[in-house]
Amino acid sequence: MTIEAKNITLNIDGKTILDNVTWEISSDDTWALTGPEGSGKSSLIDIVLGLKKPDKGGVSLLGDYKYDRVNAGVVFQEDRLCEYFTAEENIVLVNNRYSERRAGEELRALIGEEYLGIPVIKLPEDVRRCICIVRACCIPSDVLIMDEPFRGLTPSKRDKAIAFIKEAAGHKGIVYAQRTTEGLEAYKNFRL
Repeated sequence: MTIEAKNITLNIDGKTILDNVTWEISSDDTWALTGPEGSGKSSLIDIVLGLKKPDKGGVSLLGDYKYDRVNAGVVFQEDRLCEYFTAEENIVLVNNRYSERRAGEELRALIGEEYLGIPVIKLPEDVRRCICIVRACCIPSDVLIMDEPFRGLTPSKRDKAIAFIKEAAGHKGIVYAQRTTEGLEAYKNFRL
């Protein structure tokens, strides 16, 4: 499976956000999509996911791909959690093959037992980000795309989350979008 974003151009309010960008994500690829704030990282992700249309260019799914759009587990910049649901319920919501007990087992890899069974609105930001990461990894998907997934995490929690993601992904492609390659130096870098 390969996702090809080709000649992507996007203008917003008369400002060019992306200018003729071409990028390819394949199975087994792990990318750090980097660039300063406002460089177009989130916009490129939205275009790859089919959430935003470019002014020019397009996204193609190459190889043996069974869907008409990218099938991804996603962490957005905003948490996008159901705030009055527990962490476990947020996981079950995206994968009905999970029981709350199994969701709790997955969550324990990144969050403490004391955070289970509590509405996520009452949890600290770093715990909420970890829930978003686990949720994305539990979605049956072909690629994991994560926009600022480690915001608010300490370096040790970030490293633990990267190990969790890598194990959960198996042979899926992974994209981490953030401003720098900090913590992601071992991976390919696509800088905007």
